[in-house]
Amino acid sequence: MASSFLQSIFHPNEIVALIQYKFFRPPPIHVIPPEQKTKIRCYEFLNETSRSFASVIQELDDGIRDAICIFYLVLRGLDTIEDDMSILIEKKEPLLRNFHKTLYKKGWTFDESGPNEKDRQLLVEFNVVIEEFLRLERQFQDVIVDITNKMGNGMADYAKDAAHNKYGVMTNKDFDLYCHYVAGLVGIGLSSLFSISGLEKPELANDTELSNSMGLFLQKTNIIRDYLDDLSGNRRFWPKEIWSIYVADLADLKKPGYETKAINCLSTIILNALQHIPDCLTYLNKIQNRSIFSFCAIPQVMAIATLALLFKNYNVYTSVVKIRKGETVKLILKCTDIYEVANIFRYYTRVIIQKNDSKDPNFMKISMACGKVEQWCQTNLPDIDSYSPQQDNDIMIFLIGFILSAFAAYLLHYVNQEHLDYQGRESLDVFD
Repeated sequence: MASSFLQSIFHPNEIVALIQYKFFRPPPIHVIPPEQKTKIRCYEFLNETSRSFASVIQELDDGIRDAICIFYLVLRGLDTIEDDMSILIEKKEPLLRNFHKTLYKKGWTFDESGPNEKDRQLLVEFNVVIEEFLRLERQFQDVIVDITNKMGNGMADYAKDAAHNKYGVMTNKDFDLYCHYVAGLVGIGLSSLFSISGLEKPELANDTELSNSMGLFLQKTNIIRDYLDDLSGNRRFWPKEIWSIYVADLADLKKPGYETKAINCLSTIILNALQHIPDCLTYLNKIQNRSIFSFCAIPQVMAIATLALLFKNYNVYTSVVKIRKGETVKLILKCTDIYEVANIFRYYTRVIIQKNDSKDPNFMKISMACGKVEQWCQTNLPDIDSYSPQQDNDIMIFLIGFILSAFAAYLLHYVNQEHLDYQGRESLDVFD
């Protein structure tokens, strides 16, 4: 918590958001009877495998929460098998293609994951997930099985594709297809679950193109951010159609002397992701249930904030670039309605426009992609400029933020001084 305050020391509104989220935000009321041991274990796995998704899932309404939890755990189990490079392809392919069938096999578990797979325990105890899956309504089961089947077969196709394993994603079309299998299908499945629950209209599930775009936008952002980590694991998800314009090999982008080409390549792949924003906003504008809206909107605003941070940022090639915890919390608290979310997208696309460089070969295309966000807002929310969000007293926010920032600055100075004093004493001890 202290480090989060220090990171946001020059952003008082983030410090206020951190305090509000930590101390004043009511926790989700979700009590599971103690006798429902398998359901309790499933939610424990949810918290262990994804802290970020766990919080938003547990804030969903009762009619949809359990189905989304199980859907997430099923796909997490599938993804764990797909990511495990210790499993030979001869074994991995049938596991992926038949994973959806295991959901009807009571007691099925898998204990052959590599020792370093962080989610291996989920598969070791996968029988608890199956038990809770079988307790869901049949309509929910059908959606989860259908998406797991399609995703598993898509993963298997890529796992046995020798060209993909050697060169990675080749074309922009391949990029879209890969992201469809690992994320677009998730969006399509979620929309179906929302509609089946009765919390959203059937039309939401029917427009699969919008649901797919929601997943693609998130997945592409993750792929862009994870360049260095993926490359170190010999994974290549940046499409060759993009990076081959600038370098002979994807790894060249992080080498000295390629800085300008690396920045321009980064702009090109970010442009590829920006094209999905109008679809994402259209999808969010269709959602009626408050808890579902927050569940869908929070990852999307995190993605646009991340893209704005990554844009023109060479650190993508040298380290892991993430938005501040305080900024994250502030965005979570703002995801209350489409006006707030649209304004968040406007803000970060304007940040991208400000960072855009006329020397960039994609300068005009990036400006136009960001301009489409403004155009969407003016067309679909014509009163957005007169929208006044419900806010706390601005003066109070400023004062609290100022006081806390001053305290954090003092604390940082005190810690540094203590460190120096300690080092000084250590030196004296040595020389004595």
